[in-house]
Amino acid sequence: MLVLLPPSEGKAASGRGAPLKPESLSLPGLAAAREAALAELVELCTGDEDKAREVLGLSEGLRGEVAKNAELRTAGARPAGEIYTGVLYDALGLASLDAAAKRRAAKSLLVFSGLWGAVRVTDRIPSYRLSMGVRLPGLGALSRHWRAPMAEVLPEAAGDGLVLDLRSAAYAAAWKPKGGTAGRTATVRVLHAPTRKVVSHFNKATKGRIVRSLLTGGAVPEDPAGLVEALRELGYEVEATAPGRAGTAWALDVLVDEVH
Repeated sequence: MLVLLPPSEGKAASGRGAPLKPESLSLPGLAAAREAALAELVELCTGDEDKAREVLGLSEGLRGEVAKNAELRTAGARPAGEIYTGVLYDALGLASLDAAAKRRAAKSLLVFSGLWGAVRVTDRIPSYRLSMGVRLPGLGALSRHWRAPMAEVLPEAAGDGLVLDLRSAAYAAAWKPKGGTAGRTATVRVLHAPTRKVVSHFNKATKGRIVRSLLTGGAVPEDPAGLVEALRELGYEVEATAPGRAGTAWALDVLVDEVH
């Protein structure tokens, strides 16, 4: 099972660890695209600070993020699972998983990123600020920048197993599963059962809990139908829609009564 996650907008501090070693990151087929994005971002953020804030969509209160990006090559690096924070990652609680669940997380979780393309939670990266919706002056739209290298690398990473896609729309634009991979992919919406409405905070927290439940329960579904069964056994109310045609993903709605 491969679980595709969005990153968090806010991130923990880099700390004082050894700096980034790009060659150590997973998915080495993304190396050239990573270096291009990193070089462009560092150059942007070592120049005109106001221009950098405008390009990155940062408010005055986030001015310090520009200086942080300028030092990415020398900043300390930590496992990505420690760098990404926020609602989904708080609910996922990687640090509190037992040893077996942590091994499953290291193998199955893939976090999408405007800067790195995609990383494993064990990959050591510095804290940064670059959302997938940004258009860098030299590279243009990041989602477009990543499409070709992702199309080369991600099908192999997915293999013949289930792909659980929990990404937001901006990150889903960087790679869309196709062909047989699409048929083994399940996307998830989290709905407030009484109203059938998606609530952003509620949505992220529940997705984090779903991933944690799968990891701690040791569930290893091989396809979307198996995922539906596993989630129901874990106590989730799930409605599933199988693909109407080849090359499209399953759509799962997880219904929850309380918004929290």
